Amino acid sequence: MSGILSGPIDQDGPQSRRRRGPAWPTQQATVGLTVRHRTSGTVGVVVKFSPQQVILRDGRGRQHVLPVADGAFSVSGRTVTLVRPRPIDNEPAFTASGSVAPASTGARVAVPSRLMVEGLHDADLVEKIWGDDLRVEGVVVEPLHGADDLVAVIESFDPGPDRRLGILLDHLVDDTKEWRLAQAARRSHVLIRGHRFVDIWQAVHPGVLGIERWPSVPMGQDWKTGTVEALGFDGATGDFWRLLLSCVTDFRHLHPSLVGAVEELIDFVAPPPDGDR
Repeated sequence: MSGILSGPIDQDGPQSRRRRGPAWPTQQATVGLTVRHRTSGTVGVVVKFSPQQVILRDGRGRQHVLPVADGAFSVSGRTVTLVRPRPIDNEPAFTASGSVAPASTGARVAVPSRLMVEGLHDADLVEKIWGDDLRVEGVVVEPLHGADDLVAVIESFDPGPDRRLGILLDHLVDDTKEWRLAQAARRSHVLIRGHRFVDIWQAVHPGVLGIERWPSVPMGQDWKTGTVEALGFDGATGDFWRLLLSCVTDFRHLHPSLVGAVEELIDFVAPPPDGDR
């Protein structure tokens, strides 16, 4: 027997195949990933993902609940289909700083050495990225609340061979006020490092908020206040900082100059291995 009914029926058929869209590459929707919703133009970071919908947070702190569909989003200009992040088996766990996570991060008695940063936001960021590493070493982070009294703070701390002091400064650029303060505060058993940005906020990659660059704030205006106003954020600077901090998940969201400075300071204040004592 021959004819149309002599074999299995192709229910899809060539016309059905032509109606299908292209097969877009998949992209794991990890928290913190910056994506663009192609239909609405919404740009934001992934806050939560399910197979049916994804929640994005835009640069103004607003959350958008968007449907998940094939090719509905783009990442770095490439059209993708968002999928649930896959768990990785038999892989070592890492801290937010990129270090291999220890088997236990239980409390340890604090060592005499200290790591000092300029303000509370600096302390928040260092804790989020390097907190596990610092707890392993027993190093406490303390805010300076400004660098103007740096010399007095150092003298009060009384650093020594077993009592080292690491200091992280903002805007540590040649011939700036911070640079002059650091030069005057040079002491034995003290290490001062910093980054070139006016504020620690700028050391966070703006892409985590779905923006290309940090706004330019006129000289003489408070940088945090000017940034919040320029971005049209509906809230106080403290609210914006909490939003920004929530978008930072690991060291890759920070400028390398900040990462390098903090890593060097931790190495300086951490107690030496037992064999080197």
